[in-house]
Amino acid sequence: MVLKLKEFRNLVRREFGPGMAHATPANVREFLDSRQAELFTREMRERIILNETATSYEEILKDFFARVLDMPQEEAIIMLWTLACDLSFASIELQHAERLGPLFKDIQE
Repeated sequence: MVLKLKEFRNLVRREFGPGMAHATPANVREFLDSRQAELFTREMRERIILNETATSYEEILKDFFARVLDMPQEEAIIMLWTLACDLSFASIELQHAERLGPLFKDIQE
């Protein structure tokens, strides 16, 4: 069963509040990981055969975006939203780490 866009919106709003007011890099990561785990356990009941021909991250991205174009619209929106959210909050997390890293330099050594 594929998650419908309306259900996904409700799930996101329950998790992060209106306007994603309660979203942080940590809880966004947890949310996306749990959605991925749920999808994996729900849809992957058979043996997985890896037949990846891509040899670079660039090729993997090209394949992903090409496949999204052929998906049903609601499914594509959810896929693109989750990717954008993941990349955006990962970027925020990286910025925080770069800014706060020097404060904890002595602790790490």
